[in-house]
Order: sequence, then C-alpha cells, then structure tokens
Amino acid sequence: MARFRFSLQNILDVKEKMETQSKQEFSAASAALNAEEEKLELLLQKKQGLENEAVRLLSGELKFRDIDDNRLARAQTDEAINDQREAIKRAEDVLEKARVKMAEAVMERKTYEKLREKAFDEFVAEENRAEGKSIDELTSFTHGRKIQNN
Repeated sequence: MARFRFSLQNILDVKEKMETQSKQEFSAASAALNAEEEKLELLLQKKQGLENEAVRLLSGELKFRDIDDNRLARAQTDEAINDQREAIKRAEDVLEKARVKMAEAVMERKTYEKLREKAFDEFVAEENRAEGKSIDELTSFTHGRKIQNN
C-alpha cells in the first residue's frame, strides 16, 4: 500500500500553531482580566475600610483634620475604583478579541483537518480500487492459464 501524503499538511501545521498561539493569548488575556478584577476587589475593600473609619471618626471626638483626610482618601479611592472599572472593561475587550481570534483559529484548523480526512478517504478508496483491479487481473490471468492448460 502506498503512503498517504496530504498536500496541505504544511498549512495544517501552521493552522495548528496559530491555534496554539491564540489559545495562549486567550489565557494571558484571561489572567490579565482576573488580575484587574482582583485589584478592583482590593480597592472596594479599601473603600469599605475608609467608610468604617469615617463612621468611627464622626461618632467619637471630632477631629476635623482626620475627617477631612478620610473624606479625601475616600474620594481618591472612588476615582481609583472608576479607573479600575475602566481597566476591567478594556481587559474584557481584549479577552473578547482573543476569544474570537481563538474561535477562528479552531475553525480554520478543523476545516483543514476535514480536508485531510476527505483526502485520506479518497486515498483509501483509490487504493481499494487499485487493489481490486490487481485482484481482478490476477484472477483473470489465473483463470486464463487454467483454460490454456485444459
């Protein structure tokens, strides 16, 4: 039996590498999004701590300097939270683009794998036809020799 050679194997190999690369990019984008979400969580915890401190400052002896510092820290934290939410939005956009790119790479690879399977099936069918033809010729030859010998 002859050896099967897929003419587009090089392209399939490239598509597989592109898929692997896009999966790595997706993983990196996902990790970046998780890191941004963790930063937001820390900022929210910091804000909660500052609000608890504000309640404590207002319930005890009024120290206007401390109250003003706390108010300023809460305002800065709110601004940082808003900035962090924007960073998360950007990270989500990057993740979505990476997901789309990965899906396209998977689809392209699968397309070339289907072409390879189809080419292999055609190869097997051709080999079977050639084998059947050889068997028919051998049978005809053997039958012809029997007739000549009789």
